[in-house]
Amino acid sequence: MVKDYLIREQSGVIRRGPQASVVTADQKLLEHGDNGWKSGDPWRVMRIQAEFVEGFENLAGLGPAISVFGSARTPQDHPEYQTSYEVGRRLAQEDYAVVTGGGPGIMEAANRGAYEAGGVSVGLGIELPFEQALNQYLTLGIMFRYFFARKTMFLKYSQGFVVMPGGFGTLDELFEALVLEQTHKVTRFPIVLMGKQYWSGLIDWVRTSMLSHHFISAEDVNEIPITDDVDEVIAIMKTQTG
Repeated sequence: MVKDYLIREQSGVIRRGPQASVVTADQKLLEHGDNGWKSGDPWRVMRIQAEFVEGFENLAGLGPAISVFGSARTPQDHPEYQTSYEVGRRLAQEDYAVVTGGGPGIMEAANRGAYEAGGVSVGLGIELPFEQALNQYLTLGIMFRYFFARKTMFLKYSQGFVVMPGGFGTLDELFEALVLEQTHKVTRFPIVLMGKQYWSGLIDWVRTSMLSHHFISAEDVNEIPITDDVDEVIAIMKTQTG
């Protein structure tokens, strides 16, 4: 009798049952205390280097691409899933590769839209202790151990971001992109928030708190479009990435 073991794919290695560790490479890297850093961390640099090399090698010929971010927890019957599907489909029709985190929910929807439109559908997955396999709607999927390597790939190979409703991970990607744009580390990089009801409260807080305290400049927030219109998203990407 075959036991119903947990199966996890970790950076290209499939682990089953007792071998399916819930400790990720990121967690090991960031652990405090005496963890043998004199022997372990220098060798870990080689693994990090290899992860960058693999990402660069596989994504170098991607062409124009737009990343779509959003919650992994959005069910298929949710309107936001349908909107993300349409965003992915329309981007593919405009010859953009669609790049997501490769997981379920919003990410799956955007990948599915691109895939079913015959476009390039990319998933950049991450090793996590509780989720998640790459979704089935990819023409290219890469699993990463380290968040910082994965984030570099999103920013290096995408010309813009479409940010759907999501949680901490989505906010992390959004604010990192805003910081890089604010500090001119990236230029000509459109960021569109999709979902007025979801995002308006956040942008209002940014204006009434951060801006009123002079922690940011008006142009840092005034140029962030919020829309519910897929046509507007596509128009912004075509205008600002051309």
